[in-house]
Amino acid sequence: MSIFVSETTRLVVQGITGRDGSFHTRQMLEYGTSVVAGVTPGKGGQRFDDKVPVFHTVAEAVAATAANTSVIYVPPAPAAGAIAEAADAGIRFIVCITEGIPVLDMARVLPFVREHEARLLGPNCPGLITPGSAKVGIIPGQICAAGRVGLVSRSGTLTYEVVNQLSKNGIGQSTCVGIGGDPLIGTSFIDVLRAFQDDPATDIIVMLGEIGGTDEQKAAAFVADYVRKPVIGFIAGQTAPKGRRMGHAGAIISGASGTAEEKLEAFKRAGIPIMRRPVDVVELVRAATRSV
Repeated sequence: MSIFVSETTRLVVQGITGRDGSFHTRQMLEYGTSVVAGVTPGKGGQRFDDKVPVFHTVAEAVAATAANTSVIYVPPAPAAGAIAEAADAGIRFIVCITEGIPVLDMARVLPFVREHEARLLGPNCPGLITPGSAKVGIIPGQICAAGRVGLVSRSGTLTYEVVNQLSKNGIGQSTCVGIGGDPLIGTSFIDVLRAFQDDPATDIIVMLGEIGGTDEQKAAAFVADYVRKPVIGFIAGQTAPKGRRMGHAGAIISGASGTAEEKLEAFKRAGIPIMRRPVDVVELVRAATRSV
């Protein structure tokens, strides 16, 4: 098993004919993901690389191909509309890679997604991968290996670094999930932690947080109350100056609640071992494996 994506994923790519959509669709196809359709308004009837049919709308794509998952590579201005279109067409798992979507647009579309009983991952995220089964988004497949460690992160590049450390040391992953670093996102740490706790294919969980907001503190409390599998944590931005944006729109410290110190203390209270450097994940996972 895995969480969110697997061999049963039937993917539609919104923005398939754009620069980013084209590049990453080829990567997903090469990895073995079942990309069944693409959507670009005005370009319906074409075939992407003579393989994937392109439709004008997501509704048309779903009707023709039974797509159940969408990934969005469109510019920020129309991205919220693309999310809404996917939910309205019956897609139940939507991954939005787009960075820079206005917060007000997300405030409007998130309730619409929930009303349609869909799950949104992102925006401003790298997507996710179940090694050996399906890759949806931009996580490099070549650094991943199948195994039993679940990973959830706010940072794309930090995800790549930690996954690479795990794989090159013979530690495989069940699913790797990037939730995104924007202030308003569709899937939280807690959502993913719950899924990993309930996934029989995941034995150990790695959670990569960063400064800004209180999501990591809430996640730590959830770990203490609900998660019975070993969880290993990391907080990026420990030397960041207060009040300055550091990469992600959500990574801004205001007051005391968003500091690395407060988050690290929350992890300690929850009994979560903490990486000081990404390479530390290897020894901490090995120690957790011995205790499982």
